[in-house]
Amino acid sequence: MKTVFAKPASVDRKWFIIDAEGKVLGRVAARVASIVRGKNKAIFVPHQEIGDFVVVINAEKIKVTGRKAQQKMYYRHSGYPGGLKSNNFEKLIERSPEMPLELAIKGMLPKGPLGRKMAKNVKIYAGTNHPHSSQKPLPLEV
Repeated sequence: MKTVFAKPASVDRKWFIIDAEGKVLGRVAARVASIVRGKNKAIFVPHQEIGDFVVVINAEKIKVTGRKAQQKMYYRHSGYPGGLKSNNFEKLIERSPEMPLELAIKGMLPKGPLGRKMAKNVKIYAGTNHPHSSQKPLPLEV
């Protein structure tokens, strides 16, 4: 079986916009990760970046189910002994409204250089204003 390579010039890359207001965090993240990865295209290959661009607006109004707002924890480490910091979902959304969605999407993308390149194709904004209106993004429902 031969390895299939998609020519970058032949790939039609579109822009999509998703309104995350009132949507569940994991469902939005899964949909965005699938589109950015290119799984919605017939020419999908797992080792190339052929996905589309996604703009997510109203990230501050995203919700989680159950009691996850108080119980879901996000950790980071400074690199020093005793440097483990933690925040729950409520505190993180106050401090940085885009961060929970960004972390969820990055966790669903491949690890390594390809995944980091794909993560740059996601633009997340806390409010409704975004600078990508000249790309004419198509609205996408989750």
